Amino acid sequence: MISITSSGVYYRDGAFIPAQDGPAAGLPAPAEAKKGTMAYGILTAHNTTGGTEENLKLKFDAIASHDITYVGIIQTARASGLTEFPLPYVLTNCHNSLCAVGGTINEDDHVFGLSACRKYGGEFVPAHQAVIHSYMRERYAAPGRMILGSDSHTRYGAYGCMAIGEGGPELARQLLSKTYDIAYPKVIAVYLTGAPRPGVGPQDVALALVKATFQSGAVKNAVMEFFGPGVAALSVDYRSGIDVMTTETTCLSSVWCTDQNLKIHMDHLGRGDAFQLQAPASGAYYDGLIEVNLSKVEPMIALPFHPSNAYTIREFKANLSDLLHQVDLDAARQLGIKNAPSLRNKIVNDQFVVDQGVIAGCSGGTYQNLARAAEILDGHSIGFDAFWLSCYPGSMPINLELNRKGYTASLMAAGASVRSCFCGPCFGAGDVPANGAFSIRHSTRNFPNREGSKPGDGQISYVALMDARSIAATALIGGALTGADELPELPEDRPDETWLYDDASYRARVYYGVGRPQPEAELIYGPNIADWPAQIPLPEDLLLTVCSAIYDPVTTTDELIPSGETSSYRSNPLRLAEFALSRKDPQYVPRAKEIQAVEQLRRENPADPKVAEALSGCDAAKTGLGSLVMALKPGDGSAREQAASCQRVLGGCANIAAEYATKRYRSNVVNWGMLPLIAADLEKLNLQPGDRVYLPGVRALLEGDGETLQAQVLRSDGSAPVSVSLSLPGMTREERDIILAGCLINYYAS
Repeated sequence: MISITSSGVYYRDGAFIPAQDGPAAGLPAPAEAKKGTMAYGILTAHNTTGGTEENLKLKFDAIASHDITYVGIIQTARASGLTEFPLPYVLTNCHNSLCAVGGTINEDDHVFGLSACRKYGGEFVPAHQAVIHSYMRERYAAPGRMILGSDSHTRYGAYGCMAIGEGGPELARQLLSKTYDIAYPKVIAVYLTGAPRPGVGPQDVALALVKATFQSGAVKNAVMEFFGPGVAALSVDYRSGIDVMTTETTCLSSVWCTDQNLKIHMDHLGRGDAFQLQAPASGAYYDGLIEVNLSKVEPMIALPFHPSNAYTIREFKANLSDLLHQVDLDAARQLGIKNAPSLRNKIVNDQFVVDQGVIAGCSGGTYQNLARAAEILDGHSIGFDAFWLSCYPGSMPINLELNRKGYTASLMAAGASVRSCFCGPCFGAGDVPANGAFSIRHSTRNFPNREGSKPGDGQISYVALMDARSIAATALIGGALTGADELPELPEDRPDETWLYDDASYRARVYYGVGRPQPEAELIYGPNIADWPAQIPLPEDLLLTVCSAIYDPVTTTDELIPSGETSSYRSNPLRLAEFALSRKDPQYVPRAKEIQAVEQLRRENPADPKVAEALSGCDAAKTGLGSLVMALKPGDGSAREQAASCQRVLGGCANIAAEYATKRYRSNVVNWGMLPLIAADLEKLNLQPGDRVYLPGVRALLEGDGETLQAQVLRSDGSAPVSVSLSLPGMTREERDIILAGCLINYYAS
């Protein structure tokens, strides 16, 4: 089904040639041949350095944010001198539009967003109109373009567009006419052959791809470049359904070849003039190769608690007891809930019975997915037992077409609930399952608690990812888990399938202010919208207390700062910080606050006895006190900057990791003035809450070009100090200067 070649290859005439055989085949050196990739053409066209390829400084064609992130981004840019949006900036309201936490604060943010679009010249999409990525596909994505979004699933590769999801500070940089700076990434060929079998949807292909690549890091921080004869077998909706899930591989971005099917689709969108053919050149060089035979992909299920924990539904049903027992063990370990009822209790007459189905968001809410679900359920009922199904179209134009074709009526008549255009089920702000319930979802993630449960209150629920077709098949059987390929008759996914795009709802409601700033307009602030608290420059030395130590193989951003209802406080940094690590380590916030209070005292009265006690003999005039988080591999998942900014707001100065899961999380750590430290043999070091790490000369190290410093670990149990080597590999001059200044806002202000 999927094979991976981790070494370099050339592509020529439909075949791949190992890198070592390139000279004999008359092919140029890799440095020259990489210019034949689609990624090279797009990256160099957006690079501002005038030719250098090793280090890129990119400017994007457009940027986009939703209502969890745009207030903080605009506040950051405003504090750094923003006068107007220098490029199209789209603000959508698809994440907190149904979340009632905090009274007026969600709508207050929407009002702020509209006022900002008026003042600075932006595009404002009101609540319930569109999911951010559906909107950007329909209105902005096109071959050869680059788009930056403050959501990790910013992926529009199916349109030939390279899109990247990043933390808010990177969008603030674009608003300040700065650049997105990265080393030239690896480019991995994803070669598609064959055609999907009936009942196999885009989520099935995506989960198979995530399973094959995530654990090995085969495409980490790379660009995935899709081409091959199999592309012609997929509609644009189908391609987008695969493409959006590439985020879960930890790649940087993605891009697909373009063809007549895309041209027809863009004509329907009214943007056919933006189409251009795009394909790799003969002899193009790739840093690796993933070959996918679409004909061999089967319906898949990704079990809790990661999209890579995937199996074919056939394998899962054949090994129900063993696989569910492993989920029970994972739940006890990751969520800390002991003696929860076993999921094996849901096996009834050798079938696994689930409680809920959801088809939603940027991955599930496409026209083709919902049309297939409606066709499977047409004329049937999902039953009146515990199982229930909800469906969320990705945009109002999709919703209009589903209505016109009668698909909405089919879903509703079957007992499904059809909702508005909303991302909530993907991150816990809608359709939270009951305690102990198991939900199957065509959405992007199934991380711990992402569905909205609160383990700290003794709650636990589970999400498995599946394709809309198999979710509909399961609904047809009343909740008994069923792969779509088990049905006797199946509707067809045609590669030329498109839909009539009617943007009447956008024209009626969207504020189109790009290029038309009104400087005299006032920003409208709700009572929850607050400025970022001031941060101080990096002291000469640091004495940091470990306030949380996480030894899970991977730590998601959802664990660092929970999604769901807590996201309603995203416009108030101090209020949101109260939730940092709340589901993973509830003692983190009080520990960090305790250190922060002593550091504040140090700055006000360095001679105070409490300061002397905390410093353990270090010089109060030059040694700052702060907190740190230790995690083996932090930062998988969301691009939300709050995963780092909340630590900083609480006095965090560093993370120590064996590696960082994603480039975007490491960037967030740096942009908020924290040290992204790396330690070898981190598990052997066995840091624990209360241990302290002394970093002498850290400011001098960053002022120079050093990457390694000798630190001392002072154990909380009073045992002998341990010397440890910590490193800051690959720090650019600008990254050093940002940390020296204290954060990105300070850096630009100076």
